[in-house]
Amino acid sequence: MKRSLIRRLTGDERGVSAIEFAMLAPVLIAFYMGMTEFCQGFMAQKRMGHVSAMVADLVAQEEEMTPAMIDDIFDIGGLIMKPFPTTTLHQRVSSVTSVAGVPTVDWSRAEGMTARAVGSTMTLPADLVAAGESVVVAEVTYDYDSAADYLMPGLTRFSHVYYLRPRTVDKTLCPTCPVT
Repeated sequence: MKRSLIRRLTGDERGVSAIEFAMLAPVLIAFYMGMTEFCQGFMAQKRMGHVSAMVADLVAQEEEMTPAMIDDIFDIGGLIMKPFPTTTLHQRVSSVTSVAGVPTVDWSRAEGMTARAVGSTMTLPADLVAAGESVVVAEVTYDYDSAADYLMPGLTRFSHVYYLRPRTVDKTLCPTCPVT
């Protein structure tokens, strides 16, 4: 009798699928949630990069800027980041001219970060501007806070710098931008 019971139990395959599912489900759920979180972070990074390109593009299209115009452009940058929160979106746009081969800040305006000092030097990629040429530099940082803090604890800082030459003039001006 004992022998037939043992033989019956060892040959019984009912419930094997349930046990396999119980072993694989947590791994698959964690993988799914991790991929979802990765995609959210990637989307936030891409939107932040788009903000820097858009800020540089809108400034480079103008001959002359005002602080109010730049603030409006920064507001548009915030709209591009939606549906992500914009409290940690920091933007800065500067006009930089190469003076005797040294990139020098003509004007700068920022939101959430410090504007560059007028007349200060700035490091640019090699051969980006020749002497006397100007470039608009848009810098954006974004602190991404994961919705699932147990997967990605803490903040992840994304940053992007975009360089664009003025389109209609040699140098985009901002005569009323405050001197810092």
